[in-house]
Amino acid sequence: MEEEVSMIKAAITGTGLYTPSESISNEELVKCFNLYVNNFNTTNADKIEKGEVEALQESSAAFIEKASGIKSRYVMNKSGILDPEVMHPILPERSNDEPGILCEMAVAAAKDALKNANRKVEDIDAVIVACSNLQRAYPAVSVEVQHYLGVEGFAYDMNVACSSATFGLQAALNAVQTGSAKAVLLINPEICTAHLNFRDRDSHFIFGDVCTAVIVERQDNIASGDSFEVISAKLKTQFSNNIRNNFGFLNRTSPGSEGDVDKLFVQQGRKVFKEVSPLVAKMISEHLAENDLAATDLKQMWLHQANLSMNQLIAKRVLGRPAEESEAPVILDEYANTSSAGSIIAFHKNREKLKSGDIGVICSFGAGYSVGNIILKKL
Repeated sequence: MEEEVSMIKAAITGTGLYTPSESISNEELVKCFNLYVNNFNTTNADKIEKGEVEALQESSAAFIEKASGIKSRYVMNKSGILDPEVMHPILPERSNDEPGILCEMAVAAAKDALKNANRKVEDIDAVIVACSNLQRAYPAVSVEVQHYLGVEGFAYDMNVACSSATFGLQAALNAVQTGSAKAVLLINPEICTAHLNFRDRDSHFIFGDVCTAVIVERQDNIASGDSFEVISAKLKTQFSNNIRNNFGFLNRTSPGSEGDVDKLFVQQGRKVFKEVSPLVAKMISEHLAENDLAATDLKQMWLHQANLSMNQLIAKRVLGRPAEESEAPVILDEYANTSSAGSIIAFHKNREKLKSGDIGVICSFGAGYSVGNIILKKL
């Protein structure tokens, strides 16, 4: 009789958060945007009158909040974004001998997670940096972070757009369950403002900057404390052009197109809302059922923080009723959309509210389309 091999169980033991010191309110953002609009319309008045150029429309704080639920966002640089002659963050390039800006953010979030988990650097075997916006192709940012933290073992980068954190959690889970690492540090540094077109009325308000970190380790190495057993992870991808960014090294091979708007974030928001919301709700419900769980077993859903109406619709479809604020926590109003980090911020700020045995879901969705779902149980 063959001996039954038991699966190694994994748990999330700590989370960390780095929040930039500067923040921009809707009112501040709109003031800059409208100055740009007025300058553009004045400069192009003759062409606008002849119908050769379309006049730009002003924005408003009320429009932004109604469209997204966003009230403010944290940023790595405020002055450049709010200068109508610049309208992007100003982040001077660092020498190769200095830690990169993503590395700096990642190390801060990682140290916060280590403290939260009561772990030392020596306890970590692997580092995964998973985010939408890596500042370079190589060397990997994760290996740089590994170096500055002093972690032995291995490291690599991942990019699955706004689902990078949940896909990274699946990778960390695999490493722990297969025994290639006892503890993995997953980090999500996002400088989303650097790929945002602040001159586009429909999207200039969407993103903010932040960095999150999560520690995943063998469950048999920990005490219960404030840890969460990973019950199951499920991922899904489906190709779509409705969210896209064409910035890359091949841009230089097509001279003259480097400054086109598609080299920044572009999306067809209505299509995304219509197509992704039911896809995500269905996946959460099916994933729960596959693990003999029902919507009534859910204590909290930590959803990707992209759009308030979208999150409310997804939660309603899963629960069969409108969700209470405590059931689907929102950090979107303060942080805006922080890509892969959003669902982790929601988890980080609300995990202590759960009791032993409570079930929760970390869920992300974004460009790809990509959807990631992680079912957790409080130990």
